[in-house]
Amino acid sequence: MTLKQTDLDQFTSSESLYKHSLGLLYTCGIRYLATAGNAYWLIDAIASYQTNKLLALPNLQDFQIWRLVVNDNKSATLTCEQDTDSEILRQEIEYTDFPLPCIKLYLVEKVLMLPSEY
Repeated sequence: MTLKQTDLDQFTSSESLYKHSLGLLYTCGIRYLATAGNAYWLIDAIASYQTNKLLALPNLQDFQIWRLVVNDNKSATLTCEQDTDSEILRQEIEYTDFPLPCIKLYLVEKVLMLPSEY
């Protein structure tokens, strides 16, 4: 299965929620992303940052924007924003085979989702 942005755009709501071992919930669209893009590690990374330190910031308790940008050399940068272009944290990823050049995800009230599912 090859992941394409057009496949992700078809997810506009979620009938089910899935629970990550760290307590984060995620939608059907995120599950598809993780399966088709071999990217369960991305859910792990985002879930691992849901700590008291990050959630102590009032603007991040209910809404976070997560972006993964893949570079030409197959490294990537994962960022969290409290609002568009207001970066809170950054993680450099040495290598990834993530198939899309970039992806934006929303974490809304502890549910990770595609923007089309918001």
